[in-house]
Amino acid sequence: MLRITLPESEQYNEETEEFITFKAQELQLEHSLVSLSKWESKWGKPFLTKKEKTVEESIDYIRCMTLTQNVDPDVYKRITSDIVDSVAKYIENPMTATTFSTKSNQPPNHDVVTAELIYYWMIAYNVPFECQKWHLNRLMTLINICQIKNEPPKKMGTKALASRNSALNAARRQSLNTRG
Repeated sequence: MLRITLPESEQYNEETEEFITFKAQELQLEHSLVSLSKWESKWGKPFLTKKEKTVEESIDYIRCMTLTQNVDPDVYKRITSDIVDSVAKYIENPMTATTFSTKSNQPPNHDVVTAELIYYWMIAYNVPFECQKWHLNRLMTLINICQIKNEPPKKMGTKALASRNSALNAARRQSLNTRG
């Protein structure tokens, strides 16, 4: 969970010609499947793409990430580019110690990842639905591990199989004191 604090500020309202004082506000944010689903349902497009988000889309995603209850909608108008940058760093954080080696023999997957696809993976791998509130990168790591563990074991190549059989035969000859 990320906590950000919007400091107390004062702004001028041109319509009423008055100064408005905003109290400091702390927001608790979580980059989760729930927040991703909220954002995608509003904007009608996938969030997890390489396309740049507009300022409005980025701030709205922060709104979707907000766990703090009863937040005045005007609070989101006070979000600065520094806050957007700190949220972006939080979103990119893997939130796990698990790492994966690159699989060079598999073609890259070009599927557009949406909230519904992630929910499908959760169902397919029997991941409990309470995990939808985890940091999204942690959930994706769990799904990736499920995929790897459910793959059938790779067949050994002919050279590796011949080498293994040769080593087993040599060990048997040695243990039985025979020459073959």
